[in-house]
Amino acid sequence: MVSLLRTLRSIRRVGLKEWYRQMWYIGDAKSGRLVGTDSFGNRYYENLNAEEEVPGRHRWVDLAQHDYNATQVPPEWHSWLHNIRLLAPPEDPKMLEARPKWIGTHIENLTGTRGAYRPYNTAAPKMWAWEPKVAPRQSSSQTQ
Repeated sequence: MVSLLRTLRSIRRVGLKEWYRQMWYIGDAKSGRLVGTDSFGNRYYENLNAEEEVPGRHRWVDLAQHDYNATQVPPEWHSWLHNIRLLAPPEDPKMLEARPKWIGTHIENLTGTRGAYRPYNTAAPKMWAWEPKVAPRQSSSQTQ
């Protein structure tokens, strides 16, 4: 439960519209410094004020798509969110270097969606559905 003072402070900092959007999508009123955005449009924030944030919850992401999935966060930002890296990717000189070609670009996991990978099967089926064999009907003029 968010305290009333923290809620009022957040409304004053981010505005009523943004506060309402945060409560609707992430369920918490947060305000902090925008650290950067990634190629998907996700925004990453940090609040180092120990009085306002619980330790370990001072970094968060505002996902661009509201069909939340953890694979929408690229690995370099994931390591920053989980305090594996001290500096955010835009501030880290190692991350500013060109990315090797063998790594490729990050794509989210599409399992369960229309874009999921489905392999093409070349093996013949071992069972088939039953199809009845029907003899053609004879007309009444042919039987007489």
